[in-house]
Amino acid sequence: MALARTHAVTLSGVEGRLVTVEAQGADGLPATVMTGLADNACRQAPDRVRPALRNCGMPLPPRRWTINLSPAGVPKTGSGLDLAIAVAMMAAEGHVPPATVAGVGHIGEVGLAGDVRPVPGVLPMTLAAAAGGVAEVLVAADAAREAALVSGTRVHPVRTLADVRAFYLARAQGEVLELQMPASTPSLPVRMPDLGDVVGQAVARQALEIAAAGGHHLLLVGPPGAGKTMLAERLPGILPELSADEALAVTGIHSVLGALAADDRLLTRPPFVAPHHTASTAAVIGGGSRLIHPGAVSRAHRGVLFLDEAPEFRRDVLDGLRQPLESGEVLIARADRHVRLPARFQLVLAANPCPCGSASGQCICPPFRRTGYLGRLSGPLLDRVDLKLAVSAVTRGDLALPPGEPSAVVASRVLQARERQRERWRDLPFRLNSEVPGAVLREEPWRLGAAERRPLERAMDRGALTLRGLDRALRVAWTLADLRGAQHPALDDVTLALDLRTPSGVKVA
Repeated sequence: MALARTHAVTLSGVEGRLVTVEAQGADGLPATVMTGLADNACRQAPDRVRPALRNCGMPLPPRRWTINLSPAGVPKTGSGLDLAIAVAMMAAEGHVPPATVAGVGHIGEVGLAGDVRPVPGVLPMTLAAAAGGVAEVLVAADAAREAALVSGTRVHPVRTLADVRAFYLARAQGEVLELQMPASTPSLPVRMPDLGDVVGQAVARQALEIAAAGGHHLLLVGPPGAGKTMLAERLPGILPELSADEALAVTGIHSVLGALAADDRLLTRPPFVAPHHTASTAAVIGGGSRLIHPGAVSRAHRGVLFLDEAPEFRRDVLDGLRQPLESGEVLIARADRHVRLPARFQLVLAANPCPCGSASGQCICPPFRRTGYLGRLSGPLLDRVDLKLAVSAVTRGDLALPPGEPSAVVASRVLQARERQRERWRDLPFRLNSEVPGAVLREEPWRLGAAERRPLERAMDRGALTLRGLDRALRVAWTLADLRGAQHPALDDVTLALDLRTPSGVKVA
């Protein structure tokens, strides 16, 4: 019996890990031994592969099979290794030449009839295969277009194990069997919510533009019907499109979550994610007991995470946001592994001023309930929010005002401001003002003059501003300067940044 070796890919969080699959049969009592930290779904692969090969005319005689998944110390999860295990056993039994399968990757689940099925995470798996030097991959036909998003990798779609054998037998003869790529699904045009639909709310629109230009986090407090949700939903529409690397990362996360659209195209627009206030910590932050799944913060990577009715979220969920807001990632620790999940998002919080949600003149809540309601948002969390805004109810007079600027006009100013930031920080590992550490902004050559620093220093002396708050106000001031096209923030920029951080109309912890 020959030893056959080929490649598969497993997922760790949202990243793929290249796996070498080895299979060898030997005389002895019929049994299958699998080594290499396989989970239940992976260990059951031989039970699916045996009848599948028999039903495709490639029976395996009763033998003692040893299947090794290397590196042995990396946990192997899911059914995506089925196809590689099937190919390794086919080659070891002589149904295909072992030499032809050695440098090829395989991604897919195998059904009992021999059909090859797609699995979640094909895009990051294909990226990992390409990074590991595997230039060709066989994948389920229904996932072939997703895998083909990785440039420089030859993708071969297969529907059954019979297709796999035909492919490798042709390769052994020096031929290349071109398997037909499935037809693409036409994508429907998506209309982004337009900022021109918002009635009134001039100050809130300005805050939204500032948040988009600098990547700042935002808190909106106001009565129901004031337009908080409308404003939040229109933030992605004024953000620039994702770069090629960002699009691959965002699409890969959605692939792992099984949330890709039917057209299997790259996601080029920033995502908008709005979990319900009853969501658990694992659903929002990420985690799981055995398989570690990305949460809403990772799904919102390079986009917007909107928490409507923010005080109604569980306290552990809200406090769990503090680390990703600072680092841009979530670290999930387990006894056998640590998994990092990307989570660089813009946070938008919306809240009513009191539990009943009525305007202040009609509020029926006792004073202690009004005082404590927004207090559910902890001080450390709110200290990481750059812009805090009181949104007033829309009046009849607002209906008579001319329509506000559409999203396209605002988006052009946001793009220009971001280009200025990219040029300013081109020699440093930052792209947006919100990513720049405060220590950089407080030192030369970016240190503001004494007159511009004075409002912030006075606020610190009064205890109204922490050092983190001062740094974040400096970042907003630089964004205001970028929107004006100025080289440095002026005193008015610093004053407005401080007002937006500590507004009198928002009483929070």
